[in-house]
Amino acid sequence: MNMEKTPEDKPEEVEEEKKEETAEEKEVEETPKEEAKEEEEKPKEEITTTIFALRTTANREDQVMDFLSSNAVKKKLEVYSVIRPHGMRGYIFLEAGSRSDAEQAALGIPYARGILPEPVNYKEIEHMLEQVKKDVNIRKNDVVEIISGPFKREKAKIIRIDKTKEEVVVELFEAAVPIPITLKMDAVKVIRRESEEEEEKA
Repeated sequence: MNMEKTPEDKPEEVEEEKKEETAEEKEVEETPKEEAKEEEEKPKEEITTTIFALRTTANREDQVMDFLSSNAVKKKLEVYSVIRPHGMRGYIFLEAGSRSDAEQAALGIPYARGILPEPVNYKEIEHMLEQVKKDVNIRKNDVVEIISGPFKREKAKIIRIDKTKEEVVVELFEAAVPIPITLKMDAVKVIRRESEEEEEKA
């Protein structure tokens, strides 16, 4: 009885094992295909962009930015960001998919004077963007070092702060006559605070 059952049982077991193996093989085969599909799709998602400089009328940069942003949305252009670096007048920068997109975004905008012929390297404007990110902690009577402009490396004292305009009024230490000079906040770096001076005297 046992001998007769064994040959009948075995084919069923073998078939079931084969079915399980083929199912596992299918899963193994499908997984690399899915991974390959994902790898093929990844490069398509990467967006290549270029930074272009747009000349503007001085002190009209904010208005140009507003017009340009709404223009890019209306025309569905590949314009990804619009940048106005602190301390720079007459220029804004836009990150776009192509020169054509940048020119179309700037077309017909008041106070826009045209895209410069050569694209801008990110490294050229990186230092301007980094300064915007920093929290400015400046107080009256702080001793500062001027880090840009004609008075670069000069030491001065803060006598007034205008946070709305992001400007400070300073007096140079080495000037024969103390003349107030107005500078952008990101043009100075605090090197000593009044409280620190008092501690040193004590």
